[in-house]
Amino acid sequence: MTTLFRRVATVRQVFNIAPSLSTTLTSQYAILPQLSSRLFSTTLRPCADFTHAIIGGGAVGLSIANRLQNRSSTHSTPISTLLLERHSSVGTETSSRNSEVIHAGLYYGPDSLKTRLCLSGKQLLYDLCSKHDIPHKRCGKWIVAQDSEQHEALEKVHSFAQEMGIPTRWVGLEEARELEPSIRAREAVLESGSTGIVDSHSFMQYLVGDFSEAGGDVALNSDVVRIEALGTGNAQDGSGGWRIWTSGKDGEEESSVTAETLINAAGLQAFTIQNMILPESQHRQPYYCKGSYYSYSSSTPKPKRLIYPAPIPGHGGLGTHLTIDMAGQVRFGPDVEWVDDPTDYTPSGKGLAQALDDIETYLPGLRREDVHVDYCGIRPKLSRQSAQVHGKNFTDFVIEKPEGTVGFVNLVGIESPGLTSSLAIGEYVEALLYGDKKAPV
Repeated sequence: MTTLFRRVATVRQVFNIAPSLSTTLTSQYAILPQLSSRLFSTTLRPCADFTHAIIGGGAVGLSIANRLQNRSSTHSTPISTLLLERHSSVGTETSSRNSEVIHAGLYYGPDSLKTRLCLSGKQLLYDLCSKHDIPHKRCGKWIVAQDSEQHEALEKVHSFAQEMGIPTRWVGLEEARELEPSIRAREAVLESGSTGIVDSHSFMQYLVGDFSEAGGDVALNSDVVRIEALGTGNAQDGSGGWRIWTSGKDGEEESSVTAETLINAAGLQAFTIQNMILPESQHRQPYYCKGSYYSYSSSTPKPKRLIYPAPIPGHGGLGTHLTIDMAGQVRFGPDVEWVDDPTDYTPSGKGLAQALDDIETYLPGLRREDVHVDYCGIRPKLSRQSAQVHGKNFTDFVIEKPEGTVGFVNLVGIESPGLTSSLAIGEYVEALLYGDKKAPV
C-alpha cells in the first residue's frame, strides 16, 4: 500500500506546474500546499479506506470528487474521497483538448440528460467562474444558414430554445453585416446569447484546489488494473464496498485501496473500467472520434463571437466551427475522424482541405495559407453512428447505477457538452448515491 501512498500528490504535481506558477495558484485559488496524508491498509478493514473512490481526473471526475468531498461541510459523518488519475497530472485528455466552449444546450432534445445537465451546468459554471475569478467570457455565438434547408434547421433550434427558456434571437442580415462584416450568412443568423468560453485549465485548477482544501486526496500515475466487488456470502455486488487495484509507472507493483462507493468517470477509459466490473452481457464496445483543431495566424478576419454552421441531423459533430480563446485568438474545428487508438494525439491533418472549404462558406475572407494543424482531442462515443444533434442516431450521456451492483455509479460516453455539464454531473451523481432532490435529476 505504500506504493499508492507515494502517488498521493502535492498540488504542484497535480498539474505538473513550475514552482513559481504553483505559488501563484496557491494564492489565487486558495490551494493547500500539500494534500492530506492518509495511511493505507493492505487488508480489508471493517471500515473501508475511503468513503468514495473516483476513477478519472478530468473535469467531470474532479467535479464529482469535489461535490462528494464537500458533503463533509454539511454532514456530521466523516467523509474521505480519493481521486485516481492514471496520468502524471489531471485533465490531460478530453477535458483540455476541446473548444473550451460553455454550451447553451441547444441541440440535445427536451428529455435528454445532455440538455438537463448542460442547462444546469452552464449556470453553475458561470456562477463559479464569476465568484472565483476563473477566466471566462460570455461572448455569444452565431449559427449561420446559407440556404433554405439550413434556415429550416435554425427554425427548429430557435423553437426548441424558446420552449426550454434558452435565450436566442434572430439577427437581421443587415445587422449581421454591420456587426460582423467578415461573416457570410446568405439566409439567416441565429444568436445564442448564453454561449461562452472558459479557460478549462484554470477551471480544473480551481476544482482540484477546492477538493484538496476540503480534505480530498489525489493519486496520480495510478492506472486501475483490477476491481473487486466486495460483499457477504455469494453477494459480491459491492454491498461490502470495492477494492481497486492500481499500478504506477515503470512497472511499479500493484497496490489496492478499498472504498464504500465507486464512481467510474474515466472518460476514454470508462468503457474498460465498466467492463472490468459488469458481467459480459452488460459490456459496451468503445468508439473513438478524433477531432483535429486548426490555428489561424492571420490577424484578419477576426470575428468577435463564435461562429457555427447550421447543425446537420445525424452528424457526429457540430461542423467545423470558429471559436476564440481567452486571448481572442481564432481557431477552427473539430473535424471528425474515427480511430481505434484513444491514446494517439497526433493530429493527422487529413481533414484540413475539407475544413478549409467548410470554413470558407461562412468566412469568405479566410487566408487559407494561414490555417495550420494545431492539436486534436478524442471523444468517447457509444457507437460510430452517434450524432451530436437530437434526432437520428442521437446518443445521450450514460450515468447509471447498474443493475446488480451496490454503491457503483457508471459514466460512459461523456463527450460534449461534458465540460459545460461537469458541475451539474457532480450534483447528479451525488443525487444517485444519496437521493438529493435538489439535483438536476
